[in-house]
Amino acid sequence: MRPNLPEVQGAREVVTVGGIRLETLRFEPRSSEFPTLVLLHEGLGSVAHWKDFPRRIAAETGLSVFVYSRYGHGESDRLEEKRTVEYMHYEAEVVLPRLLKEVGIERPLLLGHSDGGSIALIYAGKFPDSPRGLILEAPHVFVENLSVESIAKAKIAYQTTDLPSRLGRYHRHVDATFWGWNNIWLDPRFRSWNIESYLDSIVCPILLLQGIDDEYGTIEQVEAIRKRIPSTQVQLLANCGHAPHRDQQELTMNHIAHFTAPFCKSASIHF
Repeated sequence: MRPNLPEVQGAREVVTVGGIRLETLRFEPRSSEFPTLVLLHEGLGSVAHWKDFPRRIAAETGLSVFVYSRYGHGESDRLEEKRTVEYMHYEAEVVLPRLLKEVGIERPLLLGHSDGGSIALIYAGKFPDSPRGLILEAPHVFVENLSVESIAKAKIAYQTTDLPSRLGRYHRHVDATFWGWNNIWLDPRFRSWNIESYLDSIVCPILLLQGIDDEYGTIEQVEAIRKRIPSTQVQLLANCGHAPHRDQQELTMNHIAHFTAPFCKSASIHF
């Protein structure tokens, strides 16, 4: 953490949505006037997988930060069925609205990474009056060969290396988590998955962070979004792979602080 920043403590809670228990972590805002930033994790992410990033955002921006593990991830309930091609649509159109209502969050800012970025886009397209803004890290709007090839490599790594034990630090039911993600992305039916039509309805500001060395997506994802939403603020990050908040954390924090400052009256941003 940068010097002279306030210490912030998060409150953990289990929230039940549609009969599914979801783990959550929440950091209170510096001011009650500040909005809430909701973090939507990647395909193999969880509350724990974000590590110290949510706390840093809360400390540096003063925003309320709300983090949760989706069904099948982290300490949330174990995934009991096969995922469908529409699993991200269900998360965005059904689960996320119910969860936000349950925890009393209105007009959130959404920060989504990878699958979480796609979920944020679907949500903003379905409910355009809800989000104040989107921060997207390496989102997918269609399926690329590069994505499928990298996910196929992940399958081999899971079967032949210590990847299960490393992922097990962040997920209680690691096998169900991994195969739930891997199997649907490698399912031939998933090749036709595409959410570009949702982009036309989005009206809120967007910051898009894309690593130039992303092993799961190309600049074509960025161009598809910018074509439909020309006002998108795009930051291409050198020496950065699929996770800007890990590979270029300081630069990512600066971009987030600048983007969120207008949403906070009397915001105090530290650099």
